[in-house]
Amino acid sequence: MSVEAIMHTEFPEGYTVFFGADGKVIMTPQSLEYSGTIKSLQYDTIVSLGRHAKTVSDVYLDFPADENSAPDLAILREDSQRVGKRYSFEDVLLIAEVVSVSSARKDYDDCTAKYGRYNIPVYLVVDPYAAEVVVHTQPTGTGYIAAHTHQYGTGKLPIELADGRTFTLDLDELPRPEPETGVH
Repeated sequence: MSVEAIMHTEFPEGYTVFFGADGKVIMTPQSLEYSGTIKSLQYDTIVSLGRHAKTVSDVYLDFPADENSAPDLAILREDSQRVGKRYSFEDVLLIAEVVSVSSARKDYDDCTAKYGRYNIPVYLVVDPYAAEVVVHTQPTGTGYIAAHTHQYGTGKLPIELADGRTFTLDLDELPRPEPETGVH
């Protein structure tokens, strides 16, 4: 898709649109649960690691073999340095992906394999629809050796980072889908 075409395209409301370096246009629907969960994760990074901790949300990270990713949240090493406009996957201590209705298979399966393959120390799958967080640790060439599931509403979950810091995820504060009503 050309820049000119993109400039004159009206994308559907409620979607996030990403433009890949390879010319692909990726559209993902945004829900209130998805957006609220990312906001909650970002808040927990500030509380746990400080206002100036190196974190990114929906920002491309460089991975080998053109497998770049823009995870929902990534916590980076404090000494990480951008190469050009991006950080490298080698700077990542934790990645969190928030499940949306359309991304469940990708987040649970594809990303688990990919992030394990690239030795991301901790990978979180945060699922507002199942009200659970799966913490993957001990990366391997095909995924992760350990995966522990934690239910929403079970308190604070301390997650040790490879640099010795602790990211604490507040499982009591993660948003859940609200029942839809017919009233506007």
